[in-house]
Amino acid sequence: MRHILSILIENESGAMSRVVGLFSARDYNIDSLSVAATEDPTLSRMTIVTRGGDGLIEQITKQLNKLVEVVKVVDLNSSRHVERELMLVKVRAVGKDRDELYRLSEIYRGQIVDVSEKIYTVEVTGTSDKLDSFLEALPKSLILETVRTGAAGIGRGERILKI
Repeated sequence: MRHILSILIENESGAMSRVVGLFSARDYNIDSLSVAATEDPTLSRMTIVTRGGDGLIEQITKQLNKLVEVVKVVDLNSSRHVERELMLVKVRAVGKDRDELYRLSEIYRGQIVDVSEKIYTVEVTGTSDKLDSFLEALPKSLILETVRTGAAGIGRGERILKI
């Protein structure tokens, strides 16, 4: 099962590599990883998407909590959360395909962020499933390049990840 781990870590050099090293040393896979500073400049939020059963995720969480730089770990899948991912897709847009790509972008609430004579770059945000669906709807022969950020997530409502 897919899990999103939200981790508060100290914003210092080497902290991220120790977290990633923990995954590597124990042969856990990371599907996506994003890290950025929080509203507190001494902390960063790391979002890791990984796969495994509840027992494996519990084991990963326990191991992460043993790292000195880790302040808090939350499995966002354990309660309601909001999740988003950003994707940029460069597509061949020539002739009748231009109009069809424009309509498809609108259906998925995407934005065409760059236009040239033969190419569109489309930005789509949403859940990973939505982005996958957008890619499936595109004719494969038109896709030139794809870039995805990986998931970012936050708990719904009053739930706050703080020290």
